[in-house]
Amino acid sequence: MTPRHTRPPTDPPRQLESAHAHTPPVPLTPETALLQAIGWPVEADGLPQPPAWREKLAAHPGARPARVVEQHRSGYVVATAPDTTFTVESLAEWQRPRFPPEQRAGVGDWVLVQDSDNHRPQIVALLPRHSAIKRGAAGEHYRQQLIAANVDTVFVVCGLDADFNPRRIERYLLLVRGGGAEPVVILTKADQAALVDESLVPSAVAVVEDLGAKGFAVVAVNARDPASVIALLPWLGPGRTAVLVGSSGAGKSTLTNSLLGFDRMKTGAVRESDARGRHTTTYRALIPLPSGACLIDTPGMRELKPTGEEDVAENFADVEALAAQCRFRDCKHGREPGCAVRAAIEGGTLDTQRFASFVKLSGEVAGAATKLAHRRADNAAAKVQGKALNKRLDEKYGKH
Repeated sequence: MTPRHTRPPTDPPRQLESAHAHTPPVPLTPETALLQAIGWPVEADGLPQPPAWREKLAAHPGARPARVVEQHRSGYVVATAPDTTFTVESLAEWQRPRFPPEQRAGVGDWVLVQDSDNHRPQIVALLPRHSAIKRGAAGEHYRQQLIAANVDTVFVVCGLDADFNPRRIERYLLLVRGGGAEPVVILTKADQAALVDESLVPSAVAVVEDLGAKGFAVVAVNARDPASVIALLPWLGPGRTAVLVGSSGAGKSTLTNSLLGFDRMKTGAVRESDARGRHTTTYRALIPLPSGACLIDTPGMRELKPTGEEDVAENFADVEALAAQCRFRDCKHGREPGCAVRAAIEGGTLDTQRFASFVKLSGEVAGAATKLAHRRADNAAAKVQGKALNKRLDEKYGKH
């Protein structure tokens, strides 16, 4: 079937302006050309685009850049070329139990690696991220979990079966848009849906487009058909990085295999009762594609907790616009007279479930923001106490 999609990007990837913009191009060294193939941003003078990256390189003259392609509990696997990977040791401070996990390197991050005579290569610096997709980690205590770093596009994958859930898509969009990357919603299993009812695919696309979060595209594909997934190539140009997110069984690994042109990622069947799949992808991995882009495949996520850094208003602009028309500035959209939100719901122009999702996510983001503020205050207090303790030790025993 012909894939249905909306609003692919028409402009080439945005390039950062710099003082080197008019410098005559310098031929890339073989090493730099290989790094560029896995997403290394290079200026005309052969150096990386972000000024902060240049400063880090200058501060570590004996180190070389590498990209994190796998993250495991015991360490990292990094790449310096599409087919060159090796294991490295992390920074010692990342091993401390109280070190914030989102500040450790994750898949997609660029790091500087120093060779060692006695041990395997070691990470000596983490280069600043231009985007970071995070979620609140499971559990009662506040923690952030990094999903992927330095990505240009996030493909939110949802199957057109029992997995199809507009409310979950809203959650993904909330997390993605707060991370600095472009969201694209991919509706997989379009061929199966069309066999059941030809109207299912266009109606599902219309439902997603009606979520009110402007500025994202919707693409319906058959993930098993390479001819169908060609519709994703506008977001997978040379030097770009995309990450696949979605629940288990949505078709992320199948989509990866079709984009690669061969079966690299393990896939599995889903339960017929609820279309849920097993975790065939057990860790995040960065994979170079034939198009010149890099793709990050992630394990399925069934819990999507906000971090407290998200902007609910940006994702629910339609609800916010209605709220601005309410008679009272502090309207709770309950029984207050002159409530534009309740009037829209009763008039059928605002979906009840979407408003309920807005209320729920607003509460979750506010709660996470409070926990984040407390954590930052505790960390600041701990630093003050640590400095005071060190000062007393210095006064008693001298500088140490």
